[in-house]
Amino acid sequence: MSRLFLFTILSLAGLTGCSAFPTSPDLGNLYNQLAQQEDPDRNPVIVIPGILGSRLQDGNTGEVVWGAFGSGAVDPASPEGARLLALPMKPEKDLKELQDSVHQAGALDRVVLNFFGIPLELNAYYNILRSLGVGGYRDQQLAESHAVDYGNRHFTCFQFDYDWRRDLVESAQALDRFIKAKEVEVQQEIYKRYGVKRSPIKFDLVAHSMGSLVARYYLRYGAADLPVDGSLPPVTWAGAKRVDHLVVIGPPNAGSVETLITLTEGLKPSPLLSTYPAAVVGTMPSVYQLLPRSRHQPLLDMNGEPVSDVFDPALWETHGWGLANPSQDNILVSLLPNIADAQERRRIALDHQRKLLVRAKHLAAALDVSAHSPDTTRLLLVAGDSMPTMSQAQIQPDGKITIIEHAPGDGVVLRQSALMDEREEKKLGNRLDSPIGWSQVLFIFSDHLGMTKDPAFVDNILYFLLESPRSRSST
Repeated sequence: MSRLFLFTILSLAGLTGCSAFPTSPDLGNLYNQLAQQEDPDRNPVIVIPGILGSRLQDGNTGEVVWGAFGSGAVDPASPEGARLLALPMKPEKDLKELQDSVHQAGALDRVVLNFFGIPLELNAYYNILRSLGVGGYRDQQLAESHAVDYGNRHFTCFQFDYDWRRDLVESAQALDRFIKAKEVEVQQEIYKRYGVKRSPIKFDLVAHSMGSLVARYYLRYGAADLPVDGSLPPVTWAGAKRVDHLVVIGPPNAGSVETLITLTEGLKPSPLLSTYPAAVVGTMPSVYQLLPRSRHQPLLDMNGEPVSDVFDPALWETHGWGLANPSQDNILVSLLPNIADAQERRRIALDHQRKLLVRAKHLAAALDVSAHSPDTTRLLLVAGDSMPTMSQAQIQPDGKITIIEHAPGDGVVLRQSALMDEREEKKLGNRLDSPIGWSQVLFIFSDHLGMTKDPAFVDNILYFLLESPRSRSST
């Protein structure tokens, strides 16, 4: 999981190489004509970044909490920095009530690192946006920031920013509001340009990593919350009514084993950045929602037996993981400055961790329900399967978790997780068994984010969005 954060910052920034191809397609000749065609029937595209993919800002001071790095950036090791990055913890409050002054402030299409006083501007999700730009999709955020001059033609591509720390259901509900608002904007633009009133609008979504889970929940359940009684919500495909195509890139559909390491040891995104303590990361619901599924046996106990429930709060308390780690009390002092008693701080931290683990297990069950999308919505999976990826860990006598097995993936997300492959290892010769009905699957021989720079990725995503046949009912 720590590499998931590292790849998010560095891979698309051009610091990770991708496989060289003897020849590359002439994308200009392939898509120039399609790119220049502007008509009201082209679906607008919404790009949904993964974890760390949105800039976070303190609403009280205007300080950038995430998205500015180097001299003057928020230091997660300082008490103030830890409080800004972490989410509040209160035993008597539901997760939705745990609000702070930090909010999203635009998708992080570029990252600026200040290295020894030298500002380094690195491309992040700009690679995905650039790929869409080849097909004539003009991004609103890039146009408004004057990074790219599209004239007045920037209503066909939008970046969805969200607070990636928070519960993914909350993010799906925010996506619902975002899509409805953009629907009105696009309808107004179509009327202004083509004279067509109240044109029916459907969107295409391009989601990376954790953003894929936000998109998948939205398609299945729309803005509906998980039932408070712990039952599973009915799959209504409420969100799919507004979506023609969904492209998911490196999705941790069955979680990532690296999440266990991040939650128990903290996060070191790169040698250039400070360490984010386990107690800070452990306040964030979204990180727990990337935990691997217990049925896939990602974790063994000290005797080599599979742990029956990775989401069991008692397991985390027994081994002192995350917020249950006594050594994190110095961080809890910063996060709970008004609580003087160490035992009371621990009680609050354990209550918070229990809530997040229960919520993560509930969300996983809702996403794992076998349900193929309506014929009007097509799903493209882009995944990597050429890099060794953490697949199994074991608990050591001192409670620490060590990685003991690797399997094919993109270096962060296993091939099995991206596919949501439910076959047993001894039955891998059979056809894919997945609760997700993929319309198309594309494997790229590169890493978690490096795959988005691959010419095969660009060529295939543009074909899928611009040329692949729509269903008759969708048309």
